[in-house]
Amino acid sequence: MQKRDIFRTALGEIAANKLRSFFTLLGIIVSVGFLVAVVAIIQGMNAYVKENIAGAVIGTNAFEVRRTPLQVGFFDDEAWRLVARRPRITAADAQAVTDAVPDAVAVGLTSGFPTPQSDVRWRDRTVGDILVFGITPPFLQVRDYKIEAGRGLTDIDLAQRRPVAVLGHEVAEKLFETASPLGQFVRVGLEQFEVVGVVAAKGRVLGQSFDSFALLPLTRYEMLYGRRLTTTINVKMKDAEDVAPGIAKAEEAMRIAHHLRPGQSADFSIETAAALVDFWKQLTAVLFSVIPAVVAIGVVVGGIVIMNIMLMAVTERTREIGIRKAVGAKAKDIERQFLAEAIALATAGGILGVLGGWGFSALVAAVSPLPARVTWWSVTVAVLLGAGVGVLFGVYPASRAAKLDPITALRAE
Repeated sequence: MQKRDIFRTALGEIAANKLRSFFTLLGIIVSVGFLVAVVAIIQGMNAYVKENIAGAVIGTNAFEVRRTPLQVGFFDDEAWRLVARRPRITAADAQAVTDAVPDAVAVGLTSGFPTPQSDVRWRDRTVGDILVFGITPPFLQVRDYKIEAGRGLTDIDLAQRRPVAVLGHEVAEKLFETASPLGQFVRVGLEQFEVVGVVAAKGRVLGQSFDSFALLPLTRYEMLYGRRLTTTINVKMKDAEDVAPGIAKAEEAMRIAHHLRPGQSADFSIETAAALVDFWKQLTAVLFSVIPAVVAIGVVVGGIVIMNIMLMAVTERTREIGIRKAVGAKAKDIERQFLAEAIALATAGGILGVLGGWGFSALVAAVSPLPARVTWWSVTVAVLLGAGVGVLFGVYPASRAAKLDPITALRAE
């Protein structure tokens, strides 16, 4: 019996029992679909974080000097004690970095975590729970904030602790609608601030607005909210390839400023956009560690179902097997026939699972801010997984069918 005839017969058996075949494959379809969809969403998120969030939070050609490092999960007690002993980042540190990295485009300071939230009021209108940051003027340039109206903060605002504010686009739009916000006085918390500028819209990332904030001079901010424990130095270089040399110079300047001896551990951290991407990938690695277990359970259950259905098919087609052997079919031909049916069933389940997972990930991307990117390696693994299940769980039914005695089989009703 030729291979072409074997697979043609196998597909014919599947087509003749469509409903039974579908329910036989349900476990594999769900498992493979889950694999493709989850991998697509995670890979899409990784790319999205790299292309959008990392650039928006730090910048691809920028780095930060921080008191506390970016950390996956919680600090253990000993690690937290070491971080807690670190000195705060100061304006003197920022000046040391500025002097050490003369080729930097801008070096700014910004208030760190925890970032306070406040209602912003103008007349009878209120925008609730916006983020309030204290900054030095270069911070606007580091983050590529474009001023669409008015001006940014200045060194005079900082030196004189002026009660002035630059609003994010969304806050200004909600408060003033068609009116000009410039020169108006808004209340941030319990204090009044003159609006001197509005930042151009940056949009939303994963549903989170990047335009809902108020920027205050750092000196005035600290009068209102106190000094943060995690004030951060933000450094922007001209090009991405200038970041590594800039980090080396900044690290040396910080070690000198903090009087650290050679070989002594740094009491500060330097983070880049790449570090933020790695931070995110470590988080998603936890999900990747769970996926194989979930898929394996579904595949094993699906394989057992396939084996039981194929054993039932052997019983139902006992007379057919006897007739084939009587007209010259070899045991190997019968074994190949039933093994081909099991492989065809499992492969069909893998393909249907891939299509289902692909469709589900596309639906998620269409109706939510979560991106999804189907990767070819997950599709290949899914299809091979289906075929492998067919081979693994189809061997026993095929072997049993091949061993049937033709005389006994012909007597079966």
